[in-house]
Formats: sequence, structure tokens, C-alpha cells
Amino acid sequence: MEQDIETLEAPDRSQAILGAVQSSDAELLTEILDPLSHSEALRELLTLHVDDRSRVLELVPAEMAAILIEEAPNEVAVELVEMLESNRAAEILEELDSDIQADVIGELDDADAEAILNEMDEEDADDVRRLAQYDDNTAGGLMMVEMLRFLDTDTVGKVLRWVASDDEEFERYRGQHPYVVNEEGRPVGVVSLRGLLTAKRSALLPTIMVEPLTVPVDMPLPDLEDVFDKHPFLGIPVVDETGILVGVVSRTAVSDAVLERSETESLKRQGLVGDELRSMPLWLRSRRRLAWLSANIVLNVVAASVISAYEETLAAVIALAVFLPMVSDMSGCSGNQAVGVTMRELSLGLVRPMDAMRVWMKEVSVGLINGVALGLLIGIVAWIWKGNPALGLVIGSALALNTVLAVSIGGVVPLLLKRLGQDPAAASGPLLTTITDMAGFFFVLSFASLMMPWLV
Repeated sequence: MEQDIETLEAPDRSQAILGAVQSSDAELLTEILDPLSHSEALRELLTLHVDDRSRVLELVPAEMAAILIEEAPNEVAVELVEMLESNRAAEILEELDSDIQADVIGELDDADAEAILNEMDEEDADDVRRLAQYDDNTAGGLMMVEMLRFLDTDTVGKVLRWVASDDEEFERYRGQHPYVVNEEGRPVGVVSLRGLLTAKRSALLPTIMVEPLTVPVDMPLPDLEDVFDKHPFLGIPVVDETGILVGVVSRTAVSDAVLERSETESLKRQGLVGDELRSMPLWLRSRRRLAWLSANIVLNVVAASVISAYEETLAAVIALAVFLPMVSDMSGCSGNQAVGVTMRELSLGLVRPMDAMRVWMKEVSVGLINGVALGLLIGIVAWIWKGNPALGLVIGSALALNTVLAVSIGGVVPLLLKRLGQDPAAASGPLLTTITDMAGFFFVLSFASLMMPWLV
């Protein structure tokens, strides 16, 4: 039977999983899922009906269920946990590292979170409550409390005996070096594994340790990224405001957080909020998208009203219709470049809302150079194509001015939205698109109206 399962094609495997769920055959379900990669197992889970997904998590071993929870995007992981009874959810979460436990528990409503925490080991529950207090994108929010911690009175032999006696527990520490703390819990040193193996068993840890690099619990993600860029460490100890060692933040956790932040900002600029997957409920996905799309209808109506006001000009010089989308699109591209730079500098902490004037001056300088260059290029194209230098002047001037406006908006609006407490990643795109469209149409059509005698 095992050989048959291993050779199942994807459609047959999905049917076999569904059959095992419906018959509550935990052994068969585990046998099917166990050989699969984590991502493939998650894909199989998410193709099932919502009720069947919870049955899978109830039937398979807690270790396997924990792998599926860890593999899933955070919002999906929360939905999976919400479907479970609190005792089963606690059993699964206790198989995960503390940082992942805190991420999931922190997204649940208070009642569900407390129900699960009450079912967990008391010490683990206290760790999760403490981690949940920190902002997500800080050292405290990204750290795990599991760490190799020994006293400065311990010997090399004690450390080696602990490592040899508990291989499974040692595996959880992901290659951490042992940290040495004093009796108050403050880190005083770090020991390399190589140093442990070459030292005498009777040697005290302070004789082979080096001074540790630590980071505070409130260090933001951009600063953590810089620290790991400068140092080759796999993990760095985290201390609280009193200097007590409270956890370890890993290079992997920081890299994942940076990637997640970039993906989230990219999705928001495209009008997608949250971790949308096609396995989510239909109405939820539709409602989230419509919230952004319906707002864009209003903004586009405003832009279209500019064209309506110049219908006579557009009818008299039909060639203008060819160049209107070019002017708005090219300006929008320039504006999006400015948005991207501002969003990155915001995430790195290099600019703040109070820097709006400085940012604007720098963007205007770039906008003037690029606007003139692009204006000359498209103006020459319009002149040669239609044989009318006046048309080239109208189109080129409009693109130059609109480019300056677009980079000004793209550079400054995210800062203003941040100052107002709004999400700059989600709102900057629609505002930029609407204003550059509206202004581009206005510049082209108003300049054309002024130069009508030379255009017809």
C-alpha cells in the first residue's frame, strides 16, 4: 500500500486525501502527506473544503499539523487555527517555536487567544503573552525565546553533556552559539561550538567566551537588517530595557520579515490588502478587491471629467487623442519611481514626514531633467509623425510639466499620508494615477486650446 501511495499522481492523491478525511482514517492520511514536501502538503490541504481542512489538522499528528501551520501565510495560519478546538490548537502550537506561536496568537481575537493559551503549558503561554506585546517588525516581535543560555559559573563539560543528552532539543536552536549570562540574566559572553570542542572539560565558560553583540527589543526591522548585513551571525541575542537576555533574533526571521514587508507593500500598491489566496472564501476576496476598485471608479470619473470639458478641442485636433494616454502613462511611470524610492526610505527610517520639503526639492530636480528629456523626445516624435511642430510643442510641454508634477506627488504624498496615519503603500498609487491622468489631460488639452490656430 505504501508503494501505491508514493506513486500516486496529483489528482489521484487529492482524491485519496479526501477519502481518508471522509472516512476519518488518520493513519492513511498521515501516510499520504508524510512523503510530500511542506509546500505540496499545504497545497493539498488548501484545495480541500474549509471543514475538511480542520478535519485534516485534527487527524494528523500534532507535529505534522504544526508544519502545515508554519508553512502557511500568517493570515491563512490564523484561519486554520481558528477552526480548531482550543485544546487541539494548543497541542499543535506547542510544536512550534515561540516566535511563530506569538505571530498566530497575536492575530486571534482575545477570547480565542486566551482559550488556547489556557490549554498550553504555563511557561510557554507566558512566553507567548510577552512576545505578543512587542511590535511585529522589531527585535522583540521577531525573536524566539528558545536559546542556548548558560551561567558564567558553568563549565565546558556541562554544556557538552547537555548537548549530547538532548539532541532533539538542541536541533530547535538552529545553529545558535551558547550565550553566557551572569546571575542576573545579563549576557556577558558568547561561546563558539568549536571553542567548546577544543577546550578542557573542566574549563569555565568565561575562559573561552568573547564579548557578545546584543540588540534591544525595540530595534526596528531596518536596523536589524543593517546589523545582519554587517555581521555574519546566524542569530543575535536580544536584551530588554534592563539589559536582561530575553531572546534571540535569527537571520532567517529578519530576512523573512524584510521579504514579507516588500511583498505586502507591492500588493497594496496593486490594491490587494492582506494575504489573499484563492483558497480563501469567495466573498471575502471579492469584498477586499472591490473596496479598492470602487474607489478607483470615482477617481477615474474625476479624470474623465477633464476630457469632457475639452470635447471641442479634442474633436478639432483628433491627433491629441493618440498622445493623451502616452502623456499620462509616462508621467505615471516617473511618479511610481518616486513612490518606490520614498517607500524604501520610509522603511529604512531615512526619511520622516517632516522631511517632505527636502524630498520635494530633490524630486523636482530629477523631474525637471527627466521631464525636459522626455518632453523633447515625445515632442520630436509628434512633430515628425504628424508633420506639425505646434503639436510637438503641445505634447512635449505637457509631458515635461506632468513629469515634474508626478515625481512631486510620488515623492511627497507617501510622507503626508504617513503623517495623517494612513497607509502610504495602499493609498499612494491610486492618488498618483488619478492626479497624473487628470493633470496630463488638462495640460495637453489646455495647451492645445491656446495653440488652436497653429494646430488646425
